[in-house]
Amino acid sequence: MRIFNYSQIKNHTWDSEVLGLIAAIYKEAGKQELYLKQRSDELEKLVEIAKVQSTEASNAIEGIVTTNTRIKQLVAEKTTPRNRDEQEIAGYRDALGIIHESFDAIPITRNYILQLHKIMYSHMNNPMAGQTKNVQNYISATYPDGRVETLFTPLAPFETPEALDKICEEYNRVIGNFEVEPLIAIPTFIHDFLCIHPFNDGNGRMSRLLTTLLLYRNGFYVGKYISLEAKIAKNKDLYYDALNKSQDGWHEGTEDAVPFIKYILSTILAAYKDFEDRFAIVEEKLPALEMVRKATMNKIGKFTKQDIRELCPTLSVSSIEGSLRKLVELEEVKREGKGKGTFYYRLK
Repeated sequence: MRIFNYSQIKNHTWDSEVLGLIAAIYKEAGKQELYLKQRSDELEKLVEIAKVQSTEASNAIEGIVTTNTRIKQLVAEKTTPRNRDEQEIAGYRDALGIIHESFDAIPITRNYILQLHKIMYSHMNNPMAGQTKNVQNYISATYPDGRVETLFTPLAPFETPEALDKICEEYNRVIGNFEVEPLIAIPTFIHDFLCIHPFNDGNGRMSRLLTTLLLYRNGFYVGKYISLEAKIAKNKDLYYDALNKSQDGWHEGTEDAVPFIKYILSTILAAYKDFEDRFAIVEEKLPALEMVRKATMNKIGKFTKQDIRELCPTLSVSSIEGSLRKLVELEEVKREGKGKGTFYYRLK
């Protein structure tokens, strides 16, 4: 079995792009801390939006979907799931909620990872919930002509429990001894987790829950206010491409995880930038129309009512709708499409 030893990360020479991303994330994290002290109550509304988006996006990446209305009911109102997809969505909601509320009381160990997996499947009858895989799994690609290609073969089931223990031990050691920068150790851990692929089902969603947990435990709280899962879902192809590039040679310990590390760091930084944009709009005590006008000025090309709602979390849906109607009347914004297909774009 592959030997897990993070000493090679400790001694790695990182390029200017990685170092620049890390420096920028620390700068943005410092700004966020300041913003939260100034406007904590107003920004709290971003938390609920992010929870809904994270739950929706992380499941959608795996093809698990329901309607927008039901997502909001399942996450915000905790209604009872009606079918298998909704059971999976409700389980993710519960696991994410526990991470939000108790991240500092969830150590990084195999046992706790298994417990989170069990919670993720708590609304359905899955005999393998909370247990490592009992069959060999494969990471494969299906092409339009129906051809299936195996891209990567994860560890065998018998090797998995020990491997999970090892990556947790190594991660805890380097973080506890301040040997490796957390923003390097976190994506490295997630990369190893995905290469082990420890469960029959739910590996991708578990990796995203663990990313949020590890970031919170190291003082990076952006995922609480801006959905990292939604950012990954928007750039799903880039995510899989970075993962594929980083898996070559993993079994032999000769892989180059840098593409995956860069992808994760870029995603975190983009989320912090989004947070800053949203703060800039709620910072001033503006009338609803002015706040929505300012939000539309932040958008290039097409945008939806939901896009504006994310930028104006302190406004009600009716205030946003009324303001958009007014901006259309003033010919500052153009409205096109019908129903769910409605979108806007700026004219000025």
